[in-house]
Amino acid sequence: MGGVSGKVVAVTGASSGIGEATALELAARGAAVVLGARRTDRLTALAERIRAAGGRAQVVPTDVGVPVRNVSPDPKGTGHRPEVGGRLSTQTGYVGRS
Repeated sequence: MGGVSGKVVAVTGASSGIGEATALELAARGAAVVLGARRTDRLTALAERIRAAGGRAQVVPTDVGVPVRNVSPDPKGTGHRPEVGGRLSTQTGYVGRS
């Protein structure tokens, strides 16, 4: 995971397990993380932990099993703009089924 400092990385499945551990490691290495999963309470707690350690985190409730429709892009038409600043650099996926 070298070279992530200053990058914006989206992590799906970030509410627990490997996704959570990946988000913590990326944030510790200087990446701004966009946290996605269905369990927003856990995402919020994770974002608070990352911010308390000096990192940047944004919570985006996400269910990868639901088709995306009517998504409002940012004004430049490049997709959703991360609130943590910068453009999305990388996306990782760690999702399970419940």
